[in-house]
Amino acid sequence: MNAAVIFAGGVGVRMGRGTTPKQFLSIYGKPIIVYTLEVFEACGEIDAVCVSCVSSHLSYMQSLCDKYQLRKVKWIVPGGETGQLSIYNGIQKLHETCPPDTVVLIHDGVRPLIDEALLRNNIAAVKAYGSAVSCAGAVETHVRLDQDGAITDVEARRESAVAKAPQSFRLGDIYDAHRKAMAAQRDDFIDSASLMRYYGYQLHAVPCGRDNIKITEPADYFIVKSIIDARQDSQVFGV
Repeated sequence: MNAAVIFAGGVGVRMGRGTTPKQFLSIYGKPIIVYTLEVFEACGEIDAVCVSCVSSHLSYMQSLCDKYQLRKVKWIVPGGETGQLSIYNGIQKLHETCPPDTVVLIHDGVRPLIDEALLRNNIAAVKAYGSAVSCAGAVETHVRLDQDGAITDVEARRESAVAKAPQSFRLGDIYDAHRKAMAAQRDDFIDSASLMRYYGYQLHAVPCGRDNIKITEPADYFIVKSIIDARQDSQVFGV
């Protein structure tokens, strides 16, 4: 079985003073999270989806699933105070009903510019290596900083990449790591890859494009909108 946890529990503080959580902002009349979910809905290898949603919008999320016929969304659960806790709520729901060898793709609700090939490649990598972290190659130099802002190391660009999403694992493994973090009262892991690495799991990179953007700030919204424009133009004009 292959399932997904789409976490959309944040309120988008860095997007500004608007009252609408960023995952529900619209591009051409369609909420961002719907763009994301439609890719999972269309992928034949995905069996079920759990959305971990900001608590104030649970009923609205269900209405979107009904409106856009997102039939693979089997569960909508409340999000948590951090991204890690939102993911944990989704993982816990899958743990209640799915076998431990289920492949779980963990993905941001505000990262809509993915495609079915990336989902399939994540699934194949988990089956072959036990994990999959979508990564885009670095095009600029990465440096390490200390707490005073001094550069302590300069990374070789050819050996560097940017971790994106989906980040995918066996359900039993990711559930075990989350339980260990909860027992240690740790809810500050930046993403699933850092959580799994901390608890000793090996990570395998799956290539993805640099346009696999997470909408965090207003500029990201307009970049994603422009890419959607370009993709639609290419379909219409064959360019």
